[in-house]
Amino acid sequence: MDEKRRKLLALLREKSFRYSPEKPFRLASGRESPYYVDCRPVSHSAYGLALIGEVLFEMVRDLEIRAAGGLTMGADPLAHALALVSYQRGRPIDAFSVRKFPKDYGAGGLIVGPVAPGDPVAVLEDVVTTGGSLRQAITAARDFGLLVRGVIILVDRQEGGREMVEALVKPVRTVFTLEELMGEGSRA
Repeated sequence: MDEKRRKLLALLREKSFRYSPEKPFRLASGRESPYYVDCRPVSHSAYGLALIGEVLFEMVRDLEIRAAGGLTMGADPLAHALALVSYQRGRPIDAFSVRKFPKDYGAGGLIVGPVAPGDPVAVLEDVVTTGGSLRQAITAARDFGLLVRGVIILVDRQEGGREMVEALVKPVRTVFTLEELMGEGSRA
């Protein structure tokens, strides 16, 4: 594992991963779990964003994409971090967001950002459990006319979401799994 991934893993373990077998967490999917991963303390920090941007840039280098984004709010900081690092590296990849609900005023719609039908994109997600949010983002991107060339998941909880997404899009790449977050040095 390279140094930036190692530092990002340590930061996620410290600030984003929680384990509570005596009082399980209710997840967005409705499931309960003794494990909770909230990437926002990392993805909203300057240091976390810098690491995320570097790691994601390396993961999408071989994908011929013009933009990356996903369902707001989890994917937004990931897309912005990637956009900034890609620009700094001389290979700009713009960011876009997928709204959860279309606006009925202004330009409306579900997709926000400098993308147009026909643009090749990657869809990003911070945490995947069942894959429902990713399916929603992929569907909205495709309905808009974007060409989804891959998916990048920051943390895969290993509960079937990745496999569901792989039935829709390939490649699907994961930065970390729940198992890696629980590895040596974590609080589990």
